[in-house]
Amino acid sequence: MTQKIVFLDRESVDANVRKPNFEHDYTEYESTWTPEDIVERLKDADIAIINKVPMSADVLKQLPKLKLIAVAATGTDIVDKPTAKAQGITISNIRNYAFNTVPEHVVGLMFALRRAIVPYANSVKRGDWAKSSQFCYFDYPIYDIAGSTLGIVGYGAIGKSIAKRAKALEMKVLAYDVYDSPELVDFETVLTQSDVITIHVPLTDKTRNMFGAEQFKKMKKNALLINTARGGLVDEQALVDALKSGEIGGAGFDVIAKEPPKDGNILVEQDLPNLIVTPHVAWASKEAMQILADQLVDNIENFVAGKPSNVVE
Repeated sequence: MTQKIVFLDRESVDANVRKPNFEHDYTEYESTWTPEDIVERLKDADIAIINKVPMSADVLKQLPKLKLIAVAATGTDIVDKPTAKAQGITISNIRNYAFNTVPEHVVGLMFALRRAIVPYANSVKRGDWAKSSQFCYFDYPIYDIAGSTLGIVGYGAIGKSIAKRAKALEMKVLAYDVYDSPELVDFETVLTQSDVITIHVPLTDKTRNMFGAEQFKKMKKNALLINTARGGLVDEQALVDALKSGEIGGAGFDVIAKEPPKDGNILVEQDLPNLIVTPHVAWASKEAMQILADQLVDNIENFVAGKPSNVVE
């Protein structure tokens, strides 16, 4: 039986997506935005491939033929899971593919912020160095990485990979996770003792805004917050307030609450020397995206073969 496969946001995966090894009818769209377009394009589909296209309850109820939603990412908060389950729709995701690219992005943001690389580079472009009375100047504080403490919130595969790199840089590592373990510390310890905190937890009702005004007050004055997970994990207004007041030292974000920021975003709009925002690309090395694309098709082939893999409950 021919399986109809529709990829709704193909431009979000910059890699070769091989054709599945079973009889199929494949259609792809560069992007899909509105609920009406989602329903129209998936109305005859057996398998939907999405990255960040929202699959709401209203949309899913109009797709009785759909059997699999293959998410081309790890996070699946864009899918209404209870409705999918009620309709017998399987959800699969991508796992353990960003083991190098996300940790490297985190380390890059950490170095850029601890050593004030971006504000110094920008000041040189403005002509500040040419105006200096000395061979150098100290407009922005610089801190060593070696000897500092990294707090990791979410100690899964990515968190452990970051810890390995941090230890190689002679950092002390404090890790917290909802799953208790002898090697872990509590959230309070991470907040109060870390020089840099990096977040690696999924976005759920329990983790939404887990970093806000109360948490920033407990952090060190020169501490950094790095978020390459999900924008909704941090109260963005509280973060801006903390950065402007000097309550914390800086922030490096690869994610924001609503992406892309077509209606504006408080983090994107700031011109602060201690804030770096990148456009959700921590996951997107060429190598990682190819691993993702290969695993995506593996998930689809396994589902059709009756052996579904990476199933999200």
